[in-house]
Amino acid sequence: MGLSEIAAGLELRTEQVRRGVATVDDTDVDLDARLREHEADLPCTAAAATTVLERYDEGASVGDAGEAAAIAPVTAAKLLHRCGFEGVTPLSPTARRVLRDWIDGRLSRADALELTGSDEAEFALAVYVETHDPITELAEAVRRDASTPIAGDALVSKRDALAETMTGSSDLR
Repeated sequence: MGLSEIAAGLELRTEQVRRGVATVDDTDVDLDARLREHEADLPCTAAAATTVLERYDEGASVGDAGEAAAIAPVTAAKLLHRCGFEGVTPLSPTARRVLRDWIDGRLSRADALELTGSDEAEFALAVYVETHDPITELAEAVRRDASTPIAGDALVSKRDALAETMTGSSDLR
């Protein structure tokens, strides 16, 4: 069988069909609206929160982002924690276990403060982080990286939207 026989049944077109990668983009969330909805749960106003998040996203430090919003650095750190940013706590994992022992009533505050090796401000921030969970809706609104492991993220949305086009591992047999 030659090429002419193979090509005999083919239809030639003068235009090319555009093909692309299907995507699901959930980054068009109105952050200001979400911040206003949850303002009562935030350690600062929604306007200050917007400024902190914008500056932090641009690469500013927590302190500089707080200063731009006219709030204390510890308040900016609390806001970032409530918005789902990890690593805001000033304590090591071992010191956090000591802090949890104090929260659970197994240690005195003086002992916990000494064992964590933190000052009053660091201790207070760490207590806030341990006793206040991130607000899921805000964490989803501020996240821009689809690989961030947050329930309901863009990666999961994309997988669900494209489920019919994907095969499972059982289909490879």
